[in-house]
Amino acid sequence: MAAHRKLRARSLSGNTARTAATLALAGAATATAFDGTGHAEPQLTTAQVKTQVDRLYREAETATEKYNGAREKASAAQHRLNTLRDETARKQDRLNTAREALGASAAAQYREGAIAPSWQLALSSSPDRYLDDAAFAERAGHHQAQQVTRVRAQLREIERLRGAARVQAKSVRSRQAELKRQKDAVTTKLKQARRLLTRLTAPEREKATTGAPAVPVRAGTGGRSAPTPATSGKASPGRTTARVPAPTSRASAAVAYAYRKLGSPYVWGATGPNAFDCSGLIQAAYRSAGISLPRTTYAQINAGRRVSRSQLQPGDLVFFYSGVSHVGIYVGNGRMIHAPNPSAPVRVAPIDQMPFAGATRVA
Repeated sequence: MAAHRKLRARSLSGNTARTAATLALAGAATATAFDGTGHAEPQLTTAQVKTQVDRLYREAETATEKYNGAREKASAAQHRLNTLRDETARKQDRLNTAREALGASAAAQYREGAIAPSWQLALSSSPDRYLDDAAFAERAGHHQAQQVTRVRAQLREIERLRGAARVQAKSVRSRQAELKRQKDAVTTKLKQARRLLTRLTAPEREKATTGAPAVPVRAGTGGRSAPTPATSGKASPGRTTARVPAPTSRASAAVAYAYRKLGSPYVWGATGPNAFDCSGLIQAAYRSAGISLPRTTYAQINAGRRVSRSQLQPGDLVFFYSGVSHVGIYVGNGRMIHAPNPSAPVRVAPIDQMPFAGATRVA
């Protein structure tokens, strides 16, 4: 019976209580560490944030160019699919008309009955007229046979078009899936960059996102650099210089367009008129000059004649990074106009700001 007696609960005190509290806290800390909420984010310096944000923006820009290319291909695939469907519908209408004509001819033959030609000649009140009608009927039969042949060909063509449309529809779905993948990649990188930037104060964010100082634009100049004597060689960051004239009228028009768009926001996938990504700005600038350029940096670098860095003239396209993921339009004195990233609007900047990858002249 003694073995079944309830044991009286003993209160914790002294060292026992302290030990229990310590174990409880340790257990809570361990549980917190496992569920991912116990670690405070490491404090990063402004320079470290800038490094990470720059990397994320470069990765986002690479994904943006892939997105732009995928969007072009998806649009072309959809256009081809629509064309196939329209062509199929037109041929189906013609087929329906031919079928109706054959149906009417067959119904007429059924009503007249299948009397042997010799009896029709014998019973005819006008044999000469019968012979004329028979010759006409023979020609009509030949025409009808041709109609049947055409209908069969139309059926085969419609089946071919429907098969092509099915293949094209599959291509459209594949292109759209690629489009979504690239869009997700861009938005993920940009969200990560924004989260990093929110950890900084406003002055720190400005320092982290501006990078090397852009060439300032004096208020009231409508986006033009304040006029100062032109200098040779590379312009020092932050120093205003006069515009350098472009060698051709089209290059001049493209450069003028880029100057007018200074201060416009960067929006990935945008081609204007009020927002741009880097290749979108270039495409819009040369579109205003009457020149059609491809949509992506990868295609734009092959759109004209390659030129060396020492041969650069205003209007040339300048490309950056080993993957050719960024582009600007050269404006002279070692400067370009470009759409940098979501934290910086369209601006004038030194081409030394990024690793130079090549240049192309399109006008």
